[in-house]
Amino acid sequence: MLLRLDTASNRPLHEQVAGAIRRAVAEGECEPGDRLPPARDLSRALDVNVNTVLRGLRALRDEGVLEFRRGRGVTVAEGAGRRSELLDRVSDLVAEAARLGYSKSDVIDMIREIP
Repeated sequence: MLLRLDTASNRPLHEQVAGAIRRAVAEGECEPGDRLPPARDLSRALDVNVNTVLRGLRALRDEGVLEFRRGRGVTVAEGAGRRSELLDRVSDLVAEAARLGYSKSDVIDMIREIP
């Protein structure tokens, strides 16, 4: 799994870490059940603080993309590829809505109106 961050980007590094892993899962580089490298190894490879990596990993755990298991480390959750892909599409939608002047709650209201 090859991850890269854009240090020139305005996007926070932990979000970039999460996005890079999410993309790797969506593109099939990581399959459900695959174990990710330890956070310390990822932080060294990406040249960021280990807490930055852990924050990104926790976000993915909260999204259901990763599972943390004592003794097994961090693994890719079942169904993570589909969920990851959908989350990317939703993020793109929210970004486009913001560009057009709509808030997240406006987008949620629009979704609720769909029959």
